[in-house]
Amino acid sequence: MTVKRMDNVGIVVEDIDAAIAFFAELGLELEGRAPIEGDWADGATGLSGMRVEIAMMRTPDGHSRLEISRFLAPQVVADHRRAPVNALGYLRVMFTVEDIDDTLARLGERGAELVGKVAQYENTYRLCYVRGPEGILIGLAQELGHRS
Repeated sequence: MTVKRMDNVGIVVEDIDAAIAFFAELGLELEGRAPIEGDWADGATGLSGMRVEIAMMRTPDGHSRLEISRFLAPQVVADHRRAPVNALGYLRVMFTVEDIDDTLARLGERGAELVGKVAQYENTYRLCYVRGPEGILIGLAQELGHRS
C-alpha cells in the first residue's frame, strides 16, 4: 500500500495566537482550534497526561495543512527553534508565494527576520528562509514567470 496523502505538518509553539496571526498573514486560513487530551491522545503520542491546544490552518488551495500546537502538559522538554538550517531532523516548511518581496514586507511587520538573503535559482525560483514567531523557520519560494 502507498501513502494516500500528507495530512499536515506540526509545529509546537509557546504563543499560539502569535503563530496563528503569522501564518494567517502568510495566507493560511484558520480551520479551527481545539483542546486535545485523553487516553487516545496519550496513546497516539506516548505522552502520559498530555493536554495540548491545537490550531489547524489550511493553505489557500486546500491541499495542505499546518497543525500548530501549544503543550499545556507535560512540559516541553526540548527547543529546536533556533537550530541552524543544517541541523538534523525536521527543519522547515516551504511555501510558494506569489510575490516574495511583498510577503517579506508583510511578515516583517509581524517580526519575521530574513535568514541570509533572497537568492535566485536559475530563471526558475526566488527563494529564502525566514524566522517567524519564536524563531520558527519557514521557506518561501516565488516561481518566476508564473502566477498561481
